[in-house]
Amino acid sequence: MRKWHRWLSVFFGIFMLWIAATGVLSQLAVLWPAGEPDPAAAMAATPPEGFVCPEGWRCSPPRADTGGIRSMVGLFHHLHSGESFGPIGTAISVMSGLALIFFAISGLWLYLQMWANRRKRKLKGGMFWK
Repeated sequence: MRKWHRWLSVFFGIFMLWIAATGVLSQLAVLWPAGEPDPAAAMAATPPEGFVCPEGWRCSPPRADTGGIRSMVGLFHHLHSGESFGPIGTAISVMSGLALIFFAISGLWLYLQMWANRRKRKLKGGMFWK
């Protein structure tokens, strides 16, 4: 298990770093403070008198600043999911997600094996050692 854990981490580590970085950029772009909306654009987007948002729809006021980093949310999402690289990019993204699940399970498995061996040899220390 340790051999698989190490070799797969070398290959998928690069893709996981890419996915993590683009995910963080995507979230930062959403959280980036927006400027005040343009008054002319806000007036043009104002619904007519008596308009009621239909049930099940999400009616929202016009977005503030559409330029800058906030306009790149879609790009970051496509890079994050691998869609920008076609079906191969999407497949690598899915495989990286599956690899992350494998690493979590195999890492826990390896740790518990080391802990059990340490306990069997009656070495000092609890669940966590120095």
